[in-house]
Amino acid sequence: MRFDFHSRGVLLALVLSPALLCAQEPAVTAVETTVTTDGRASAALVDASEPRREGTSSTEASATDQAVTGTISGTVTDADGDLVTGATVVLEDGNPTDRRSQVVDDNGLFNFAGLKAGVPYRLMISGKGFENWQSDPIILAAGQFFDVTGIMMKLSGDIASVTVYSTTEQIATQQVEIAEQQRILGFIPNFYVIYDSKDAVPLTPKLKFRMAFKVSTDPISIFGAAFMAGVNQAFDRPGYQQGMKGYAQRFGQEYADGVTDIMFGGAILPALLHQDPRYYYQGTGTVKSRTLHALSNPFMCKGDNGKWQPNYSSVGGDIASSALSNLYYPKADRGVAETFQNVLVLTAYRGGASLFQEFVLRKLTPSAKRNN
Repeated sequence: MRFDFHSRGVLLALVLSPALLCAQEPAVTAVETTVTTDGRASAALVDASEPRREGTSSTEASATDQAVTGTISGTVTDADGDLVTGATVVLEDGNPTDRRSQVVDDNGLFNFAGLKAGVPYRLMISGKGFENWQSDPIILAAGQFFDVTGIMMKLSGDIASVTVYSTTEQIATQQVEIAEQQRILGFIPNFYVIYDSKDAVPLTPKLKFRMAFKVSTDPISIFGAAFMAGVNQAFDRPGYQQGMKGYAQRFGQEYADGVTDIMFGGAILPALLHQDPRYYYQGTGTVKSRTLHALSNPFMCKGDNGKWQPNYSSVGGDIASSALSNLYYPKADRGVAETFQNVLVLTAYRGGASLFQEFVLRKLTPSAKRNN
């Protein structure tokens, strides 16, 4: 009995299914410089919060001014929390002659330093495509560093939405990348199924070969071949010898069966015949309709034109793979009768795997459950 990699994954599934940050303002000191009667200068540290005394030097005044001035900074984002670059930020204190502006950097940041304490400042932010944003009055304490939070720019009224256009190939590539994350029980490949069929787009030939190669080289596919080789060894089929050599022959036969079947039925013929090799999960309707949908999978598929048609790729792939196996099967297991017997077994098992896919596997596929 032979299985392709997708069916073997279903078989394995059947076997295995049983910080808040705190900021502290530093104490600010200034250097007080005095001049003695002999002309020598001396310096001493003084508390910058103390008012400036009469008769102090210009150096002392400068240090004190730096200690009492504050800073206003912030980050500009949009309503979705994404950074807004290129926005213009204007800072006013009510005095038309004291107006500052700057453009935010690539990280959406702005910073106004050297601001006076006790003065009501107001921020006004504008950006192309956004409504203007204005802050409430901000009054700084001496030496305060004020970080403005909650700056969220809204799209202007004439821009209701942003539309991003993608090609069909780009969408198909994204869907294949999602499918390649689908694993039964989190580790068994379950790539050849579409759980959300309403937005499915046809695959390019390149993507069909990509999927076939991906499942053929997956470690679980190789393990599945090794597992089935052990089963066949126990039942002494096909008619290779026993022992390690016989097991190696059966492993090679199992892996070759899987590779040829997935390549012919999942890539080569679907690319040539413009058919989709994936199973389209129905998920709704009566049990009867879902059962009939699953059982029809070996015989019906969607074409790249989106219409249902005879599944020549699946049937043809099984025939091609079974015929090719005559090159390496033991003489007693070759022939036309054996070839078509293999095709019938594959077709029957594919129908059973589709039933299991329709009613069970979505519940066992974590990524599919997250996308419900």
